Amino acid sequence: MKKQYDLKCNIAQTLNLIGDKWTLLILHAVKEGCHTFKDIQKHLVGIPTNLLSERLKGLCEDDLLTCELYSTHPPRYQYLLTEKSSDLDDIYNAILLWGDKHLNKSYKCLKHKSCGSNIHIAYVCDECDEILNKEDIIINDLDDVIDEI
Repeated sequence: MKKQYDLKCNIAQTLNLIGDKWTLLILHAVKEGCHTFKDIQKHLVGIPTNLLSERLKGLCEDDLLTCELYSTHPPRYQYLLTEKSSDLDDIYNAILLWGDKHLNKSYKCLKHKSCGSNIHIAYVCDECDEILNKEDIIINDLDDVIDEI
């Protein structure tokens, strides 16, 4: 993928991988079971074929998709998520929650499977399992931590 941001920032570097137009939608389509070029194109109405081809190639190069030949004549490929792209579920859910709250018209929302109530994102400490509020969270600059050691 084209690297747009040259910043020491996780958000910027993540956007270098998944921030291009259509990229998250392509990955989500594969997650939802669209594994061939044709299936993805049909699922994402309006995506230009050259752009889809370019994005799929870049996603494979960035280890967000694997590309497997399933027919040799003519050559046909299927696309599968990697471990790296399978970890995007929390991103999709955060975007769904944000959209449900802020878009003029919401198309989807997240609900608790058992009782049907709305949900929210919770942060949990890896060490003590305490559920945290946003006010309890700090962002550490890892360059500063490394310099202190």
